[in-house]
Amino acid sequence: MAKNKTDRPELLVFIRHAESARNKVRRTSHSMLSLYDDEESRRGLMGIPDHLIQLTPEGIEQARKTGEALRQRFGLPSYVYHSGYRRTVETAENVLKAYSAEELAQIKVRQHLFIRERDPGYTYDMTNEEAEKHFPFLKEYWKTFGGFFARPIGGESLAQMTERAYMFLNMLFRDRAGQKVFVVTHGGTLRCFRFLLEHWDYEQALRWPPGQGPKNCGVTVYRYDRKLKRLILQEYNTVLW
Repeated sequence: MAKNKTDRPELLVFIRHAESARNKVRRTSHSMLSLYDDEESRRGLMGIPDHLIQLTPEGIEQARKTGEALRQRFGLPSYVYHSGYRRTVETAENVLKAYSAEELAQIKVRQHLFIRERDPGYTYDMTNEEAEKHFPFLKEYWKTFGGFFARPIGGESLAQMTERAYMFLNMLFRDRAGQKVFVVTHGGTLRCFRFLLEHWDYEQALRWPPGQGPKNCGVTVYRYDRKLKRLILQEYNTVLW
């Protein structure tokens, strides 16, 4: 192996998707599940599956401005991955509007199932009141196990998501060594990537520290350190819009 050859991407940039329609109306409840406050807040969104939730007009603008800043800072990525969920597809599309037709011809865009968001389970379309009525044990269960290990009813835990995040990273290490890679993904998935790349213990993974939850179009950057032979966090959650 050549002395300066890397076994990781040279630059790995995670971009959380821009503001979605559900982001705009829902909040995170006591159980760390994203539930609706009331019937009014879910009006117009009831019955739309998670993979089809669209960006808001504000989200489209966030992605466009983020793309301009990413192009200026990092130039052309070799690959752009998204989860295939509409909100990540639309984020990636609007980020890439910053690049010319000639530049876009050099960028490969790929969908990857492993970087999708957590399966939210049966409470997905519920209000807080409905979830507490039908699953009265959920609050105490979540309190006992914490947000990394607790599994939404009928869904998956962040610990389970980390298994597929691990496989995705292994693919990047094998196939994208020495390249610039952008990954447009989700807040929960980003926590799994940080757990793996930064060697977090379980306590760190249980919850985001106050004020450190991933922002819409927040940018997280890792660069390869040749001396340490690993990707090192350079910045987290930077807003460029």
